[in-house]
Amino acid sequence: QVQLVESGGGLVQAGGSLRLSCAASGRTFNNYAMGWFRQAPGKERDFVAAIVGNGAVNFYADSVKGRFTISRDNAKNTVYLQMNSLKPEDTAVYYCAADRTYWDVRPREYDYWGQGTQVTVSS
Repeated sequence: QVQLVESGGGLVQAGGSLRLSCAASGRTFNNYAMGWFRQAPGKERDFVAAIVGNGAVNFYADSVKGRFTISRDNAKNTVYLQMNSLKPEDTAVYYCAADRTYWDVRPREYDYWGQGTQVTVSS
């Protein structure tokens, strides 16, 4: 069982930056691929970024490539999402998720989810 707790969301102006954190419980954090997803009101939950267990490889949605950076610190059981050059269309609830097998863009493939953190970007 893995418990995930996100933090770092908030209100920011367009062009600003935020760093989200996701703290995980458990002793085998480095065995999990980690993903960030987001969900805007009335929309589906969309893939944002993912990183494999050892942090060597990461993946991004085209909409955030070049602006967002996913990283992890396995010693701290934490995954991060650095978000720069934020746009109003980035406004959503951001979720982190853990996958026991490998990363995926499909939310249903992930085994554990956090409760989400709100990111609001004003124009």
